[in-house]
Order: sequence, then C-alpha cells, then structure tokens
Amino acid sequence: MKIDETPRVAASPRESSFWFRVGSISAILLGLGYIVIIPLYAHVGAPPNGGQAWFLYLPGKTSFWWAIIALSVLTDMLYIPIALALYLALERLSKNTMLLAVAFMGLFVVLDLAITWPHFTSILVLYRQYLAATSDIQRQGFLAAANYGSAVLNSPLEAVYAIVTLSTGILLAGLVMLRGVFDKPTAWLAIATGVFGIAAPTGLGIAVYGNALLATIWLFFVGYRLHRLAQA
Repeated sequence: MKIDETPRVAASPRESSFWFRVGSISAILLGLGYIVIIPLYAHVGAPPNGGQAWFLYLPGKTSFWWAIIALSVLTDMLYIPIALALYLALERLSKNTMLLAVAFMGLFVVLDLAITWPHFTSILVLYRQYLAATSDIQRQGFLAAANYGSAVLNSPLEAVYAIVTLSTGILLAGLVMLRGVFDKPTAWLAIATGVFGIAAPTGLGIAVYGNALLATIWLFFVGYRLHRLAQA
C-alpha cells in the first residue's frame, strides 16, 4: 500500500486557515511598511555617532525619525503572527528547526522593542529637552545621556540584536521551506536574506542593503503563499 507523504499542517484546518490568513495579511503589511520606511531612511541619511553629532544632525529631521520609529515598532510586532503562521505550515517537516526559527524571530522582536527603538526615542526626547534647557549644566547632562544612547546604537552587539537574530530565524525557516509546502523561490529568498543578514555586522554595504531588499521581497512571497494555504 502506498503511503501518502504529502506534508500536512498539524493544526486543525479551520485554525490553520485563520492563522495563514492573518500571517498573509501581516506579511504583506510588513513588506509595505518596509517600502515606506526605506525612503524615510534615505531622506534622513545615516545616523551619526555621538550625542553632539546627533544634536547637530537632528534639526529638521525629528518628524521623519518619529515616523520611522512608529512604523518600525508596528512592523516588529507583525513578525509575531507571521512566525506563528510559518510554524503551523512547516512544523510537520521539521518541528525542532521551526521552533528555533520562531525563537529567533521572537528574540528579535523582544530585543528590537526593548533596546533599539527605545534608544532612538530617548535621543529624540533628549534633543527636545536640550533645546528647552536654560543652562549649560542641563545641556551637558542631556548630551551625556545622548552619548550613552548613541554608543548603544553603534555597538556591534546592537547589529546582532537588530539584524542577525531575525536573519537567523528567516534562514532556518528557509531551510525547512526547501522540503515542501512553500515553493523554491520563497525558500531561497529566505536563505539569501539570512546569509546577508548574518554577514551584515561586518559593515559590508552589500550585506546590509541586500538583507533589507531581500527581506522585503521575501515577505511578499510569504504573504502570497500563506494566502494560497489559507484558501486550500
């Protein structure tokens, strides 16, 4: 008797369909969010290093940075339903690998929301307080605090938090995607995104920009495939 080896998701069809639909919408919204954020980053330019440099750089750019922070926090949270949908779709192929993938994606969300964006926010708030300060002593205090926030954001460990953790999760999911359920282009996009992301802390421009571009494209592929799974 021939055994049916077609991969199936472990959750009930109705539950899986719901989360596939939620994951699909989240992936598309996340991809659109990245498309909006990219020109905002291009407008403000690369952030400087050091509190004094930040305060000289920020005039005329604070509103754009607040928009970047708001969109980035929203996009970070959208990874949660995406990770769940991917887990439901792929756990039957390799449960342990998908648990690791989801763990890395979740770790990225926690670290980004707890470390990256609060430090960007603190610099913007300190800049506003710096402008309103009435004495040099107050200004020096705000500069010292901004120096700390800038040092955190420019540390090599921050690059691991903001890029490598998520990229590792995407890479692991891509390796499982090669076994089925998702098509090969989606799987290879995930693997390429992960490789570029893991190399990003080296400072290579091709790694940083390649990771951002491939991740955006991958999200649209994932959104489409999850939509197809929801219909099935």
